[in-house]
Amino acid sequence: MKVLLSIKPEFVEEIMSGNKKFEYRKSIFKRADISTVVVYATKPYGKVVGEFEIEDILEDSPYEIWQRTKKYSGIKKSFFNSYFENKEIGYAIQIRDFIAYETPLELKDIDEDIKVAPQSFCYIRETSL
Repeated sequence: MKVLLSIKPEFVEEIMSGNKKFEYRKSIFKRADISTVVVYATKPYGKVVGEFEIEDILEDSPYEIWQRTKKYSGIKKSFFNSYFENKEIGYAIQIRDFIAYETPLELKDIDEDIKVAPQSFCYIRETSL
């Protein structure tokens, strides 16, 4: 099963360059069968740019997550701390094998039922992509 994840363009660039091997989230998918993340680069870019396999999903305190992932965070510690402020639990999706699409796609190209980009993520029907 796949999910569509909205990620800021500057972080997508870090993922594509290999500097960012973890995508941080305050909440995570409820389904256990998610194996692939399809990446939507948010506005101003506004395109589906690629996908990656999930190596692992870490769940821990933000402090512990940072300690375990900071080498490949692709972000500044100050941004990380601000993002997880007042959170007891955080998540880090470990990225394996990012594949950039040759031609970025529109949302409707991956699932005709998706009219707007998800705030965080949404599930993609099996017939999509």
